[in-house]
Amino acid sequence: MMSNIERMAETTGRVLALLNLLQTHRQWAGPQLAERLGVTERTLRRDIERLRELGYTIEASRGVAGGYRLEAGSQLPPLLLTDEEAVTMAIGLRLAANQGLIDGEQSSLSALAKFEQVLPPALRARVNALASVLQTGLPRGVPVSQGLLGQLALACRDRERVRFDYTTGGGIAGKRVVEPHSVVAGANNWFLVCWDLDRADWRTFRVDRIENLFGTRVHFEPRELPAEDAAEFLAAAVSSLLSSGHSAEAVLAMPYDDMRERFGPWSEGAVPVDATHTSWPLVGSAPEMLVSALAWIPAGVEYELRGSDELIAVAADTADRMSRATAPRP
Repeated sequence: MMSNIERMAETTGRVLALLNLLQTHRQWAGPQLAERLGVTERTLRRDIERLRELGYTIEASRGVAGGYRLEAGSQLPPLLLTDEEAVTMAIGLRLAANQGLIDGEQSSLSALAKFEQVLPPALRARVNALASVLQTGLPRGVPVSQGLLGQLALACRDRERVRFDYTTGGGIAGKRVVEPHSVVAGANNWFLVCWDLDRADWRTFRVDRIENLFGTRVHFEPRELPAEDAAEFLAAAVSSLLSSGHSAEAVLAMPYDDMRERFGPWSEGAVPVDATHTSWPLVGSAPEMLVSALAWIPAGVEYELRGSDELIAVAADTADRMSRATAPRP
């Protein structure tokens, strides 16, 4: 016969297993949870109540799409992490400072300091060893809100439809309703890879251009991404954009930080060449469109235009005509 201590240990272990499941998947059907834990649904309901007594906010909903959902509460109960998850989180915090987040460096280092205080010495040694050899090659693009990035990540994980306002690179504003798949860093910025319901096709959206994000609480069945993974899909989308039009490069005699400050969102894709020069990529449907972008370069800033012979010819012709148009009249 099982003793009271053994019975208590079994119950505690089961409740911790339940909490671990809820923390890794936001929406679980009752029968599915009970089957994973090897208990009846009645026992599951009792374990849910035990977690609520410990301060966890767990929402229960009825119906076909119902189940149990771990909600964010006013307090932060202790997280359950495996050793591998703890190391991954610590390494992620170390890298986050360079990933183009608003106040990313300050908040990431602060969170890392608190997190590493509770790591066992052996795990802390693993974190330090890995961090010493890891490098991040993602250049800083337009900064994005950590809160927005977190909301999108949760929507991807929970397979929850979202809607938001979006402004294209050409300044066209509109509304989108999508089924989010992944949040990916690439081409110097953060992107949302998703299924666009209005266009019935896969799309990528720059996160820094997303506003008024709203979670619909409508869940969806995952679709098969037409690529090996989201990073590959994003790379193909960016490559397609570049190959579908004309591209060029303007090397400005401006330090990278100064260029970013002066150009704002239009500095997307810019990378430092050296301490005093910045490379600014130009993409457009026609050479004339690329030449028109040169007007953004501040007066007095020298630059070198690099591109196809056609582009250079259009730029030279434009310069001649502008020179004649602004020449003093007799």
